[in-house]
Amino acid sequence: MELLKEKDQHAPAFVEIHKSAKMVDERYNMTEDEYEKIVKKYFPDGTSGELVSFSQQEKHKVVVLREIAKRFEQDRFYGEKEVNEMIIEYGFLDRQPDGSQYWLKG
Repeated sequence: MELLKEKDQHAPAFVEIHKSAKMVDERYNMTEDEYEKIVKKYFPDGTSGELVSFSQQEKHKVVVLREIAKRFEQDRFYGEKEVNEMIIEYGFLDRQPDGSQYWLKG
């Protein structure tokens, strides 16, 4: 039992899956160290800074979107203008003038 306990203490810590995740699969399976490396890659100036690129790798998308979601406050409603300022103004998405469609800029 002591060996099992010691082994668990040295095992890498895994990132907790957010409660609203709908399709939990291997893209959510990552250690805290792996998560931090991905964050530094896409937010080199820190998570409150700009997103420098966006990956097609599903695991990387989970990390980036999770960090962007942290910019929003719990139990607060946001208007389209505020969301645009937080996401679209970074130049990664564009939208129809009426807000009916959004797409990734190429």
